[in-house]
Amino acid sequence: MIAYAELQVTTNFTFLCGASHPHELVATAATLGQQAIAITDRNSLAGVVRAHTTAKSLNIKLLIGARLDFVDTPSLLCLPINRAAYNQLSSLLTRGKRRTTKGQCELYHTDLIEHCADQILIALPPEKANSDFVSHIKNLAKHAPGRCYLSANHSYGGDDCYNISHITEIADLANVPLVATNDVHYHVPERRALQDVLTCIRESCTIDQAGFKLTANAERHLKSPAEMIRLFKSCPEAVARTIEIADACTFSLDDLQHQYPEELAPDNPPPQDHLTHLTLQGAYERYSGNVPDKVHQQIGRELKLIKQLGYAPYFLTVHDIVQFAKSREILCQGRGSAANSSVCYCLGITAVDPTRIDLVFERFISAARNEPPDIDVDFEHERREEVIQYIYAKYGRDRVAMTATVTCYRARSATREVGKVLGLSIGMVGILTKTVWSQSTHAITEKNIREIGLDPTDLRLQLTLNLAREIIGFPRHLSQHVGGFVITQDKLSEMVPIENAAMPDRTVIEWDKDDIDALGILKVDILGLGILTCLKKSFALLKNHYGRQLNLSKVPDNDANVYSMLCRADSIGVFQVESRAQMSMLPRLKPREFYDLVIEVAIVRPGPIQGDMVHPYLRRRNGDEPVTYPSEELRQVLGKTLGIPLFQEQAMKIAVVAAGFTPEEADALRRSMATFRKTGVIHSFQEKMITGMTTRGYDRDFAKRCFEQIEGFGEYGFPESHAASFALLVYVSAWLKCYYPAAFAAALLNSQPMGFYAPAQIVKDAQNHGVEVRPTDINHSLWDCTLETIRTNNVDITSTKSNESTKPAALRLGFRQIKKFRKPEAERLVIAREHGYDSIHSLWRRTKLSVTSLEQLARADAFSSIGLSRRASLWETRGLDAPLPPLLAASEARHGIRTFKPKVQTALPVMTRFVARFQSPTF
Repeated sequence: MIAYAELQVTTNFTFLCGASHPHELVATAATLGQQAIAITDRNSLAGVVRAHTTAKSLNIKLLIGARLDFVDTPSLLCLPINRAAYNQLSSLLTRGKRRTTKGQCELYHTDLIEHCADQILIALPPEKANSDFVSHIKNLAKHAPGRCYLSANHSYGGDDCYNISHITEIADLANVPLVATNDVHYHVPERRALQDVLTCIRESCTIDQAGFKLTANAERHLKSPAEMIRLFKSCPEAVARTIEIADACTFSLDDLQHQYPEELAPDNPPPQDHLTHLTLQGAYERYSGNVPDKVHQQIGRELKLIKQLGYAPYFLTVHDIVQFAKSREILCQGRGSAANSSVCYCLGITAVDPTRIDLVFERFISAARNEPPDIDVDFEHERREEVIQYIYAKYGRDRVAMTATVTCYRARSATREVGKVLGLSIGMVGILTKTVWSQSTHAITEKNIREIGLDPTDLRLQLTLNLAREIIGFPRHLSQHVGGFVITQDKLSEMVPIENAAMPDRTVIEWDKDDIDALGILKVDILGLGILTCLKKSFALLKNHYGRQLNLSKVPDNDANVYSMLCRADSIGVFQVESRAQMSMLPRLKPREFYDLVIEVAIVRPGPIQGDMVHPYLRRRNGDEPVTYPSEELRQVLGKTLGIPLFQEQAMKIAVVAAGFTPEEADALRRSMATFRKTGVIHSFQEKMITGMTTRGYDRDFAKRCFEQIEGFGEYGFPESHAASFALLVYVSAWLKCYYPAAFAAALLNSQPMGFYAPAQIVKDAQNHGVEVRPTDINHSLWDCTLETIRTNNVDITSTKSNESTKPAALRLGFRQIKKFRKPEAERLVIAREHGYDSIHSLWRRTKLSVTSLEQLARADAFSSIGLSRRASLWETRGLDAPLPPLLAASEARHGIRTFKPKVQTALPVMTRFVARFQSPTF
């Protein structure tokens, strides 16, 4: 039997170098009959998880490894034979990446010597191998006895026989065995053109300029064992050694076991016991000492399942992070599937009580699904970095890092890059890229080309579109995830390489969310949410000006006035329902209770819209159409939404109860929703689901609409639990807008940038709600917008207590609203203000602000408290630039103060109505 294992494979995770996906290479190796395949990307393990999942499904052995490029010695292939060796390889790559900038790896020969135990090292000969290279191989063999090899491959360059003979001589001189490789860069020869394009992108040149930067032929593809035997007929033992190496490498990514930190509580009690104690204590506080029997039973069921699956340390770690935030008075709220958990509610991770709207815990954690939970926690977006740095400081850089996000080519970026490489003009490339949406993954079609007046039969244009179609979905680089953290008990750097992020003080692993999910590694998402910053500032204003201490769980619920306001679409600034689409939906949906807000948040989404579920739901809700259910079994699934599927969980349940999906198939369907934008695999379920439903007596149109809704979830999935978490923030922000519009507007302005509306629109909306808005002023404003007491007949209106009917305070605009006026300048102005400023010159002398900054204040009409209009103050500030007499200038320089008052300028004439009408108010 002919046997061969490919040991040198570069995937497209060696960015702009490899021209095939990891799964394509593994699948092709299996088809060709190779016994094993190694993934050896350059200084990277980024693509190994995707190769691993494919190899498991095809039952072909995968060797995990990397090509190591050194600063001071030639490159080599490194293949760990066991878990300990893999740990060393990951640590080695971490060291090289941490000592340089993002995307780079700086390795030295001494680094390898420290981490070469149990590694198989395959030296890669340079173009001109000499005696120094022989000495280098001998040194490698000395530190890796019996595990050092020399690589040989056929490049079809015309001198292969000579090269193989020369490399054989070097192997004999160094006393190391020769091993056959093929330096694979793509799975089939047809990808050679794409690999040339990637080379040109990397080298910043066109295909006409590339010359010898390109490979001479298309031979860097996977070959069959028989072909490799033919190529190495002069030394067949080099082919046989590939199997020898493959047999020696026993490590698999399945050997990785994620262990959560143990330092979870004082005195280190058993994690499950400590979690139970904290949960019961939290339940007592949440329900004021009277925990309902239903809740108590639910907590017991959840704790039992958590113990069975060993997830107690995970919950305790998230609880610790949340407790840190609360100790710093950072507002936070768990969302997503965490809202399904009574344990999370009692621990204070989420403010949503799952028993309030009958959310199901099994959507969060299920023994049948055998997958880790995933808790997302939102924090104030202005203070999230404090939480992130706390996590790094507590666990150390070797035990915690953020997950990566693989940035891939989309239609527009692919067309732009390929078009430049093939020499299309800038104008042509611009026209082509405008035919597709910026986030689209669908290639430009011939119809698109004709619509913009171009000839689709043009050969270069055709080649551009074909290559752009191939490159869509290729990874371009690794970015940091918006907030996903992986935390381990042992060194995370021994599990996956860690590199520096582009942002200071951030470190990132090489694997993304899908990769760690595939390996069963737990993560927690530390996310920033602008509305939480706004709510926190609103609560602070209410405490300071009205004496009310509120939080997310203490805002009065089920307030009719709040729902009436939302029914009028009076929702500027209200979280999630301030867009035009949501404003259009609010008067039609007419929310009157909390669950209506859950539906409101979820219904204006691609899933329900694409599945044509919105209008049927509204008709049923308004009584224009009877509420019916396709079957009794679907009544249990769709009862809360009047027989219309609106949520991701409902779509999954329909697949099980109506289409006959097994739990495993339903889980695969759920995963396909999450990866639809990357791989498009959700279409593989279409026929099975529609056929399964029709054979069980369901209408084909209904089955088709259900699947179309699932496709919409693939573009933007929205689970019920996620909507419930957001609905709480909708209600709280709407309540604040309804009863404290001045405080809410001030908090919105102080939290910018966020939301849909510019500050001017927020101010106008506040005025429409009866708020007195006072302009920015040098004697009254701070950096932030503030509330000021309204006094009528010496009565402080804002201190009166009259439930939620309290009259509004006045909103004073802060210096942050002045364009280009910087915060340090505002702070200097406030510090020097003392008892106030009586003139522009006094302000200028005491603050030492630049004349440019004073002009910005003047243009904002900030001098009205000293009796100066915008026009007059701008005129006076420009007089401050008058040059000093020489003696006074020298005195000022000596004492560091402004001692000279500018000469009095000519007074401006009063503007007539005609002049005032046509002259710019900012002069």
